[in-house]
Amino acid sequence: MRHQLFGLASMAVLSTAGAVHAQSPDIKLPPSMAVTAYDTGTAGFNIAVAVGKMMKDKYGTDVRVLPAGNDVARLAPLRAGRAAISWMGSGIYFAQEGVFEFGVKEWGPQPAQVTLSTIDCNGASLGVAKDINVKEIKDLRGKRVGFVVGSPALNQNSLAIMAYGGLTKADVKPIEFASYGAMWKGMVNNDVDAAFGTTITGPAKEAETSPRGLIWPPMPAEDKVAWERVKRIAPFFNPHVATCGAGITPQTPINLSTYPYPVATVYGTQSEDSVYAMTKAMIVNFDAYKDNAPGALGLAVKAQSMKWVVPFHPGAVKALKEADHWTPEDQTHNDGLIKRQGVLKAAWDGYAKANASKSESEFLSGWMKVRADALAKANMPNGFEE
Repeated sequence: MRHQLFGLASMAVLSTAGAVHAQSPDIKLPPSMAVTAYDTGTAGFNIAVAVGKMMKDKYGTDVRVLPAGNDVARLAPLRAGRAAISWMGSGIYFAQEGVFEFGVKEWGPQPAQVTLSTIDCNGASLGVAKDINVKEIKDLRGKRVGFVVGSPALNQNSLAIMAYGGLTKADVKPIEFASYGAMWKGMVNNDVDAAFGTTITGPAKEAETSPRGLIWPPMPAEDKVAWERVKRIAPFFNPHVATCGAGITPQTPINLSTYPYPVATVYGTQSEDSVYAMTKAMIVNFDAYKDNAPGALGLAVKAQSMKWVVPFHPGAVKALKEADHWTPEDQTHNDGLIKRQGVLKAAWDGYAKANASKSESEFLSGWMKVRADALAKANMPNGFEE
């Protein structure tokens, strides 16, 4: 089972011979820990490796980075207590909300919470093969767009970017892949024309240097109507000027979109002390890893998205307060998100057991209605249009 989820043959085990470990008295990390991340070579995986190496060098902690092809596989070890952190993308939001693959009987709304997240010079959008002569998102009509089985984050992200150009899934040719890495390999092999990713991900750079080439169709913030379409599908996206990545430099920036990625995700049930230690280790040792992976600069305290759609864990809040990066307004926003997770859990607990005998499709549709009603009663936004 673990081999199916993680592809352990390609996991990174971080070890530094002869390292000196000067452990801070208020940062107590375990001798070893496992974390999950996106596929090998992606921005999320590379950042997880860089942070893991810091933990090994500074605290003697052996960190195993387990690559997993979709959000369910990334989050399952965290839920089971076999991983300490899951480096997630927008899938953390879908898990919190209990939608898509997380709306099935085995899952439901998850108490996923943030330690630190990454926003840097990169963007997150649809990369498009240069050889198909697409210039704008709307030009993808009739083209092959990649989707990943079991990865609602990637798929919803693709739909949101397509919405900028007024397109839906029915307007393109969906091509399904088993993983993020396989989808981008499909770009190089001419099996697909467009794939969602960050501009600094390794597979995007590989696609850019392939015979097909790669472009990122722009998403100017000035088109308010187009951005309203994006936000209806993915409220976690924001306009962003990308200045780094495959085919992008500070001299040739592109107006794209972004959201925090990767997000060092924990569960609300994890102890405050352990999450505090991991978060503080990342904060106080930032200089030790910031240059060791593209995008790692975005883990800086000053770069944090303080009012996003998923709450910070209390242990992370403690570390952020000590870093003088927490305001009363941040606390109010965070409290509201924690309350939202409680509303969703209560709705799920009342629904799931009573409807366990329903078919998967009936169960999901019934849950989405109960979910919407519970949020409306609590005067909270649904976040997903029916």
